[in-house]
Amino acid sequence: MDEAEKISQYKLFIKPNDVRELRRDIWIDDPIPAQLTLEGKRLEIDLSYRGSHIRDFPKKSYQISFYKPTKFKGAKQIHLNAEFKDPSLIRNKLSFDFFTEIGVLAPQSHHIFLTQNGKAEGVYLEIESVDENFLKRRSLPDGSIFYAVDGDANFSLMSDLDKETKKSLELGYERKCGAATEDHYLQEFIYKINTIRQSEFEKEILNFVDVDKYLRWIAGIIFTSNYDGFVHNYALYRNGDTGLFEVIPWDYDATWGRDVNGKVMEANYVPIDGFNTLTARLLDVKSFRKQYRTLLEDIMNHQFTVDFMIPKVENLLQLVRPYVLQDPYKKHTIGDFDRESAVIAKYIEERRRYLQRKLAKLD
Repeated sequence: MDEAEKISQYKLFIKPNDVRELRRDIWIDDPIPAQLTLEGKRLEIDLSYRGSHIRDFPKKSYQISFYKPTKFKGAKQIHLNAEFKDPSLIRNKLSFDFFTEIGVLAPQSHHIFLTQNGKAEGVYLEIESVDENFLKRRSLPDGSIFYAVDGDANFSLMSDLDKETKKSLELGYERKCGAATEDHYLQEFIYKINTIRQSEFEKEILNFVDVDKYLRWIAGIIFTSNYDGFVHNYALYRNGDTGLFEVIPWDYDATWGRDVNGKVMEANYVPIDGFNTLTARLLDVKSFRKQYRTLLEDIMNHQFTVDFMIPKVENLLQLVRPYVLQDPYKKHTIGDFDRESAVIAKYIEERRRYLQRKLAKLD
């Protein structure tokens, strides 16, 4: 989905009774019927709120499932993110595009302007759903996809939530697509991560995970500084042809120098070696650690530079700025919006200095 000079207008139409039902309890996932008009087409949809803590924000995020027709442009579902705490409204997209640049599977995304029953709701980021259609659009082999839904998706036998041994190796995950029999492969993967002997790990782990793609995903977290990225905010894809797992990033608005509350985050906040079990075991192997260091240096020489990133930042900011002025949740903070390019540039410079100092830790 390429950016155009103007962003698309999405028009929601919801019956008053259904609006009341949607707002009655923001924590209910049951959808309501609605209509969505875009590109001159009126589509019947199911609409619900999405996210966890973000449901409390004045500007809501939505999940849309196409009902009639059941697919639109090859998708059965899309996500509309409000990006409420991000003063720039672009960090999520900037991150997904960055992951793609460094060789990681990532959702496509583009900005839209949303109205509901004729009233402006503001700038949103439409994000591709990571499901079987995500694979089809990329001509990837069929396989299973598991969403990491909470901190128990930490690649460990120990729960990240209650600090006890997990009662199930599937804790922290929800299967999005693939047969129920695929759960066995996820369980085996988690078990093997934690039980392969150190002397055999370098060889045996290659039977379960695409190490190069995994290290690229970790590098993406390190450069964008998504603090939750190691144990949350991702999906696991098991390639049906190779049988190997790889990771798809998700929910990257708290990045590029701002945290989940939109506050400036120190450039040294996220450690260079991460903090989940699989990452720790991989980086304990000299060859993988060297591979990771070489990868970081390569990305720092090419993609993670002010010269490479800031033109992309400024193009996105220029694209959405006219619509930010019409956004009822953002129009009074246009000065903050206009300063975001400088905030991101400063973050990149400071993060580069931090990473340069820490590279020796990977020797």
